[in-house]
Amino acid sequence: MESAARQAGNAVSKPSRLAAAWKHIKRDRQLLILFIPCLAFYLIFRYGPLYGLLIAFKDYSVFQGIWDSPWAGLKHFEKFFGGNDFTLLFRNTLLLGFLTLICSFPFPILLALMLNEVRLKWFKKSVQTFSYLPAFLSVVIICSMIIDFLSPTHGIVNRIIQAFGFEPIYFLGEKAWFRPVYIISEIWANMGYESIIYLAAIASIDPTLYEAARVDGANRYHMMRHITVPGVMATIVVMFILKTGSMIRVGYEKVLLLYSPMTYEVADVFSTFVYRKGLLESNYSYAAAVGLFEALVALVMLLAANFVSRRLGGRGLW
Repeated sequence: MESAARQAGNAVSKPSRLAAAWKHIKRDRQLLILFIPCLAFYLIFRYGPLYGLLIAFKDYSVFQGIWDSPWAGLKHFEKFFGGNDFTLLFRNTLLLGFLTLICSFPFPILLALMLNEVRLKWFKKSVQTFSYLPAFLSVVIICSMIIDFLSPTHGIVNRIIQAFGFEPIYFLGEKAWFRPVYIISEIWANMGYESIIYLAAIASIDPTLYEAARVDGANRYHMMRHITVPGVMATIVVMFILKTGSMIRVGYEKVLLLYSPMTYEVADVFSTFVYRKGLLESNYSYAAAVGLFEALVALVMLLAANFVSRRLGGRGLW
């Protein structure tokens, strides 16, 4: 009897759900029409080319094409996992991504909190403008500036070092300095732009909470600690999950422009290895296998970060 009643309830609920969904579609049809170009873009340019991942399981030849190239199975994955490159690349990518995440993640939050406390509008706008500027510069320009500033012959940093009586340092040619240079440049380039997200979250906090805190005698530090920070915690968690998911996908452009054969041992990551193997050596199948492995690891890390976040604080992406 209970199962029959449950089936009858499901039969009744399905048409009602469909009717409610159709009602929402009719109501929001103009907004959904505007969404069609975005959906078409992702289907055509994002998901459509994914069929090319087949070459990771084939001995791809540009003359035979994707479908006619012979199947190779997991040969390229076995070659990668069994070679000396895997350990080096995995260590460099994970270490560089982890250090960048841990060192750079707090800075946009701190900048947003400090800017929220500034009362001089002209000073606040000036800081915002100067901190946002790097976001509008291309990676090539940023790397050119880094190379020029850190030049051992005419760089301003080495000029200052020499002014104090020390020998110039070849920052981009020494293994010990590559990761600090990369991390500091990431902080400088992204801190201002990412702080916009936290400033928007702070602006959405109910102002009456601050008014009530003032009445109770709370100072600005206490209001920041007990109102502002908890108010943006959901945004912080979401951003941390997204950053964790992309931690292993270190952008190859900056690494490619800053590293050299002298720093390969600490600077070579998955993306630069894929670039060399795929585009420079035309080993497309092997490069696709490495790139697919990198994407799968990033997906696993994203899911793991979301799971841990849901377990600890009840917040997550889904």
